[in-house]
Amino acid sequence: MRKVLIITYYWPPSGGAGVQRWLKFVKYLREFGWEPVIYTPSNPGFPVIDDTLARDIPEGIEVLMTPIWEPYEFYKKMTGKKSNEYLNTGLSIPKKSPGLVEKLSVWIRGNLFIPDARKFWINPSVRYLTKYLEDHQVNAIVSTGPPHSMHLIALKIKARLNIPWLADFRDPWTDIDYYKDLKISPFADRRHKKLELMTVKSCSAMVVVSREMQKNYEKLGGANVHVITNGFDPADMVVDEVNRDAGFSISHIGTLPPGINLKGLWQILSELCDTVPNFRNNLEIKLVGKVTSEVIDNLSEFNLSDNLVLIDYVPHDKVATLLKQTAVPLLAINKDSPNAKGILTGKFFEYLASGRPILTIGPTDGDLAMIIEDAAAGYIAQYDDLEAIKKNVLELYDNYLHNTLTINPKGIEKYTRQNLTANLAAVLDRMVQ
Repeated sequence: MRKVLIITYYWPPSGGAGVQRWLKFVKYLREFGWEPVIYTPSNPGFPVIDDTLARDIPEGIEVLMTPIWEPYEFYKKMTGKKSNEYLNTGLSIPKKSPGLVEKLSVWIRGNLFIPDARKFWINPSVRYLTKYLEDHQVNAIVSTGPPHSMHLIALKIKARLNIPWLADFRDPWTDIDYYKDLKISPFADRRHKKLELMTVKSCSAMVVVSREMQKNYEKLGGANVHVITNGFDPADMVVDEVNRDAGFSISHIGTLPPGINLKGLWQILSELCDTVPNFRNNLEIKLVGKVTSEVIDNLSEFNLSDNLVLIDYVPHDKVATLLKQTAVPLLAINKDSPNAKGILTGKFFEYLASGRPILTIGPTDGDLAMIIEDAAAGYIAQYDDLEAIKKNVLELYDNYLHNTLTINPKGIEKYTRQNLTANLAAVLDRMVQ
C-alpha cells in the first residue's frame, strides 16, 4: 500500500468545518490503496472542540505531532480574554465596532504574520519532517489550507526531497472573503501573492473545492488543478426518528460573521409577519453556532427577536438530527467575497443529504446554484433580489402548511465522502506514476 503524508493544522479534537474534509478522506483512503500518515500540531488553538469526530479516525493511523507556537496568548492578554478562551480562526472576524487593540491585531495578522499566524511552525516542521522522511518513505505529501502555512511546509520539503506534492485548497488564499479586511499594505499584498504563486507553480498537483476556484487558479498558473468538492458521509446522516419542528423553522448551522448579512431576508420575514395570517406565530429562526452581535441587532431592528432561537456550537454528530428536524435549512454566501461564485461549504452537502429543501441566498450563476438546480434541492436568490427571496419563502411556507416540504435530491451519490475519496486517490495515483 502506498503512503501519503498529510500536513494539516486541523485534526480531532478540533471541531468545525476545517477538520472534516481530510478526516473523511483519511477514513476511506485505505480502501483505495493509500495509507495516510498525519502531521499536525500537538498544542493548537482550535476555535471549537468536538470529541465526537475522533470516531472517524481509522484504527492504527500514524499521527505525528510537534509543538506549535502561536501568538494568541499574547493577544488574549492584550484584550483581556481568558487563557482558555477560544478565538475565531485567524482573528479574522472583527467586532462590529473594534477597539484599537482589535484593529492593531488585524493589521498585524495581515502584514506581519504572512501567510498566517501559524508561520512560526513552518521551519520547525520542515526540520522534523525532513528527518522523519529520511527514515520513513512516503510516496506523496499533501498539504491542506487554510492555514496556508501548511503549504509552505510542503513547499520546502519538496524542494529538499522532491517528493510529489498535492496542495489542497479548501478556501482560496488572497481571494478569501476576509482578505480585504486585514488592512494589508502593498508590500504585504505582494508577499502574500508571491507565496501563493510559488505554491501553485511548485506543487505537483492541486485540488480545489469548486469549478470557479479551478478556473481562478488555472489563470494564476496552476497546471494540474482538480476539483474535488466537499461532501457528506451517509453514516453521519443516519439518525433515529426525529420529531419535526412544529413551526416553520428556518435554520442556519455554522458561523454567521459580519460579511454574511441577511438584512434582505430579515426584511422579507418581517413583512410577511405583518401581512400573512399566523406567519409570525409559525416562524422560528434558528441560528446554530457563532453569531455576531450585528446579526442579532439586525433581527431586533426588524422586530424578529421573539422568533429567534440561538443554539451554541453543537457536535457534528448532532447536525443531521437538527437538519431533519428543521423545516428549511438556510445557507448564505458572503456577497462581498471575490470567490463568491466558487464557494461550496462543507455543510451544504449535508444540507443536500438531509431531504429538506434548502433556502439559499447567494450568486445564482455560481457552483452552488448549479448543484441546487441539478439536484432539485431547493431555492436560491441573490442578496438584493427581494422579490425572488419573498417568492421562495412564500412557496416554502405554502409547502409547510400542506406538509409537503420533504424532497428527494437527485444524483447526489457522487458527493458521498467515499466516492470523493476515490477521486482523490485517482489524483494521487496519477501524480506518483
